[in-house]
Amino acid sequence: MRAITFSSYGNPDILELTDQPMPKVGPGMVLVKVKSASVNPVDWKVLAGGLDAMMDIQFPATTGWDVAGVVESVGVDAPEFKTGDEVIAYGRKDYLHGGSFADYIALPVRVLAHKPQALSWEQAGGLPLTGLTAFQVLNRLELAAGETILIHGGSGGVGSVAIQLAAHRGARVIATASEKNHDYLRSLGAEPVSYGDGLTEQFRALAPDGADVVVDFVGGVMDVTLAVLKSGGRHASIADPEAEQHGGTWMWVRPDGDDLQALADLADAGKLTVEIAKTFPLEQAADAYRLSMEGHTRGKIIVNIS
Repeated sequence: MRAITFSSYGNPDILELTDQPMPKVGPGMVLVKVKSASVNPVDWKVLAGGLDAMMDIQFPATTGWDVAGVVESVGVDAPEFKTGDEVIAYGRKDYLHGGSFADYIALPVRVLAHKPQALSWEQAGGLPLTGLTAFQVLNRLELAAGETILIHGGSGGVGSVAIQLAAHRGARVIATASEKNHDYLRSLGAEPVSYGDGLTEQFRALAPDGADVVVDFVGGVMDVTLAVLKSGGRHASIADPEAEQHGGTWMWVRPDGDDLQALADLADAGKLTVEIAKTFPLEQAADAYRLSMEGHTRGKIIVNIS
């Protein structure tokens, strides 16, 4: 099968389209024929060796954790899915090797959910990692109706989903972005403010009593978080481990099929959508990585496999 692989750590120039063996399908697993996947910042950090201290790797490794596709076959004792089911998954495994930028990927049923019919294949391929990150952060902080939340990085992949989820819960959402993306934030359900100098004052002008919850999806904003947070408020970051030193939570996203199914159901109910920035064919995966590394896109960068 075709796969985008790398045989050492480096930059996108080392990514290669290679022929790899078909994955083995063990008990409690299914084989998925991949339709689309997406690039996330963690993907090029993995490529550069940024996770080497915490995750083992087997070279050549296939890139990608997000996946949308069709169940090709079902392993022993995997009754939750059947051949032909359309599925999505955040396919992070215990070590780096068999990723989603390939014709096929084998995954445990516990990480899979049914693809939301309201989303295209490209949108579905862009939902799992960003959607689960936003969903699990808001769950951990127990965001409730009537509370005020500040979202750092509202126009990014995670932030745009978090806005929609927070608004659906009945929270008042204030989110940061560059001015060119303010209308986009409004369309998602947020009151926009510009990041950078004066952010604290902008927020206080909208919410003088402060924020019940602050979530950080960009890093480098701890001073603002602490300045706007109410006494007894909750905060978390996916980008700044120092959050724990200030009474907050530093979070990673976990593969979880039940959480992902909840997101898929929200999408089918018209409560959640995914914006696409650009799509690439599998052969141009390196270009998709380079675009992600520029850090200026709004929406998901998708790689179409089949």
